Amino acid sequence: MENGPLVFLVNMAAAAALLIWAVRLVRTGFERALGGQLRLWLRRSTSNRVAAAATGGATAVLMQSSTAVAVLMAGFVSTGAIGSVAGLAIMLGADVGSAVVALLLNSRLAVLTPLLLLVGVLIFLRSGRRRVRQVGRILIGLALVFLSLDLIREASRPFTESAGAEAVMLYLAQDMMSAFLIAALFAWLVHSSVAAVLLFATLAAQGLLPADAALAMVLGANLGGSLIALGLTLRSDAPVRRVVWCNLLVRGGGAAVILYTLSAHDLPVATLGAGPDQQALHLHLLFNLCLMLVCLPFVGPLMKIAERLLPDTPAAADGAWRSALDPAVLDQPRRAFGCAQRELVEMGHRIEIMLREVIGLFDRYDETVAQRHRGETRAISRMSLDTRTYLSRVRSHDPKEDTGKRAFDLAGIAVNFEAGADVIGRKLVRLAELKDKEDLNFSAEGWRELSDFHDVVLRNVQHGISVLMSEDIGLARELVEQKERVRDLEQRLQQRHLKRLRQGLAETFETSSIHIDILRSLKTLNTSFAMIAYPLLEDRGELLESRLASS
Repeated sequence: MENGPLVFLVNMAAAAALLIWAVRLVRTGFERALGGQLRLWLRRSTSNRVAAAATGGATAVLMQSSTAVAVLMAGFVSTGAIGSVAGLAIMLGADVGSAVVALLLNSRLAVLTPLLLLVGVLIFLRSGRRRVRQVGRILIGLALVFLSLDLIREASRPFTESAGAEAVMLYLAQDMMSAFLIAALFAWLVHSSVAAVLLFATLAAQGLLPADAALAMVLGANLGGSLIALGLTLRSDAPVRRVVWCNLLVRGGGAAVILYTLSAHDLPVATLGAGPDQQALHLHLLFNLCLMLVCLPFVGPLMKIAERLLPDTPAAADGAWRSALDPAVLDQPRRAFGCAQRELVEMGHRIEIMLREVIGLFDRYDETVAQRHRGETRAISRMSLDTRTYLSRVRSHDPKEDTGKRAFDLAGIAVNFEAGADVIGRKLVRLAELKDKEDLNFSAEGWRELSDFHDVVLRNVQHGISVLMSEDIGLARELVEQKERVRDLEQRLQQRHLKRLRQGLAETFETSSIHIDILRSLKTLNTSFAMIAYPLLEDRGELLESRLASS
């Protein structure tokens, strides 16, 4: 019973779960430590499709995930910061990057596991700086990846001689399509093609997976990995969905073609490596590298075909949202506050969409888009008033229950959201209209700074909505910290602008007032969303007047 099937399944499931979590730990560490810089780097490095693919690959290596790159790409394509062609090139490069990650994590670096774990824990516990703590998180995650792979090897060793296991694996080797589909489903379920590929390679190295089955399952992980991005972007704008669907078709379809070729022809797969694990990992890398090289020259035609198959959908009309404010629960404070919170989340989501689109008006002014933003501003103003009125009517049958503070906090968020929408729909739209009427152009450096600052604020708006939904105290602390960073960044950008003025650049001089007003407006919008965190932190005693208490 000690080495029975049940013990084997429990041990394998636990080791696989540790592997999945460890890969996620490394990814989130990189996202928290370098997320802002990676976003800027990804958006800037799209001058041509080769640079975009290289940037996507490098970003995937750092973030340990092509899915994370896909999410970043979706945000940039939806705002118009990068085009669909560059987006697809980034995805192709990211797929290569994730294959490189799997190869590296399966390397002999595992001998450093104790050192990585020790140093990572010491850094994480001793450092008070958030970015340094994330370095500790990354080292701990890497150590746990290597440890989980060792656990998989150890758990599978007694089972390699089992007749039942041998029968199952021989079946998978003979029915490569089943192995392919099982692997695709597994990669999609765990939301990590890297973890799936590492698991399959480790099982192959232990003799549990025959070489043919390992190759089929690695190819299936490529299909599953592309399905992850599809699921995350199903409700995104049409340009984003075009990129993701194209990546699914070329990556998933390419994997199916290679699978058929392997099953129909006797290919020299032994040249890929000494063992089945190396053969699987090298096939994974070679497949994605060849796919990128073959498809990169044709990303333009692919996107044109995708535009015909997935045309732009018309924007929803004002008033499509049905209010979440239910008057029937006004005498049930918890449910009433939940209704108000859902209404606020919708307001925040609308403002996020407005912010995504408004930066494009400074590049190419469109009166239709401007009018839509003005209409959204009026709609959000009505929602804010309705929410505040609703909150003022919340009552409790329990005289000891204090509903005033919660109502006041939520009403304050509604006021801040209304002010944020006004910044976009009136201030920024008016500035874009003025720039267009006077036929002005920003300097190249000035426009890059404004675009980068807009991206920082957009990220914080998304962060603020997450805090509103989850009320997570850690996220709230990060949001307030970002408020301070945005304030400092805005001051530095103003100083750089003044330096360009001293240099006598005509474009800088002509757009100076617009440039400064955009910076100030974006900082104001950022503050409107950062204020979401203050009531949470105040309730926990984590604010010293207007500053965060030291941790």
